[in-house]
Amino acid sequence: MGRLAGKSVIITGAGSGIGRAASLLFTKEGAQLIAVDRTEGVNETVELVRKAGGTAEAVMADAGSEDDVKGFIAKAVSAYGKLDGIWANAGISGGLVPLPEQTPEHWQEILRVNLIGPFLAIKHAMPHMIKQGHGAIVCTASVAGLKSGASGHPYAASKAGVISLVQTTAYSLSGTGVRINAVCPGLIETGMTKPVFDNAKQRGTDHKIGQLNPLKRAGQPHELATMGLFLLSDEASYVNGQAFPVDGGLTASMPYAGKPI
Repeated sequence: MGRLAGKSVIITGAGSGIGRAASLLFTKEGAQLIAVDRTEGVNETVELVRKAGGTAEAVMADAGSEDDVKGFIAKAVSAYGKLDGIWANAGISGGLVPLPEQTPEHWQEILRVNLIGPFLAIKHAMPHMIKQGHGAIVCTASVAGLKSGASGHPYAASKAGVISLVQTTAYSLSGTGVRINAVCPGLIETGMTKPVFDNAKQRGTDHKIGQLNPLKRAGQPHELATMGLFLLSDEASYVNGQAFPVDGGLTASMPYAGKPI
């Protein structure tokens, strides 16, 4: 039996990167999946899942739109009869725009997708899970929400907001049997971070990627997916209200550039 056998799960941002890796892993572990993304990539993800023998349906939707969120949650309940887990993973970076050049509209879009999106997922998943007496929610935050220096201002603020949302929601769900946690990726090689990797390759400094963490490398999407799998599985039945860095040890200390022992 797989670790998510028989569970109905939604993953947003499933069209690429962490969301795609999680879709493949979760369905391999027995999940019945609703894969959500606003790009055509979600159809490619579901095709890969089905080729691997998994169960999944694709929904093209905007994770920051309340009507869309209502729609894909209703889809999961309709297709599979219940909702056991949701990973609110969709997000955008917003780039590195100097603070004096940032606009309210720039901030609003990043907050809409990165913070309001998880809020909407929580808001509309909760009633189904509370009625069942069980359920697990995971939100993608970031090390940028824990410490400065990892991103632009609005992205960092949005991810700090996700961490706070997870912590406060855990207490709002007291006694319901529903758990919520966050994962905080470090530098992971995805479509969002592609410019970082491309620029490093062009400069000939790609060997320095990840040099600030003790593992001295970037992470891969499947390494985040395994943390999400744990948090949505029954193995994490006593894990609640936490934010877990998956960053090669980056946030374990202040940046350190000394020689290894």
